[in-house]
Amino acid sequence: MTFVNYRMLVVSVDLEDLIDAGDVAQILGLASRRTVSVYQQRYPDMPRPVIERSAGHTKLWLRSEIEAWAAGRRVGRD
Repeated sequence: MTFVNYRMLVVSVDLEDLIDAGDVAQILGLASRRTVSVYQQRYPDMPRPVIERSAGHTKLWLRSEIEAWAAGRRVGRD
C-alpha cells in the first residue's frame, strides 16, 4: 500500500470576485466569450481560471486578476 502526502491549499476568495468567460471578454473588450480561450493560448501571462471543472465546462476567473492584467497591457485590439 502506498501513502501519498497531499497538502491542501486553502485560498480565501470573495464569491463576488468570480467571473465567467463572458465577463472576462467584456473586461478585455473582446467581441465574444469564445475569444477568451484564444487569449489564453496567445498570452501565457494571462491569469488562468481559479475554477475549471473540465474541458469545455465551467471556468471562473478572479475579476481582480483579469482587471489588473488588462490594465498592464493593451487588450481588446485583436
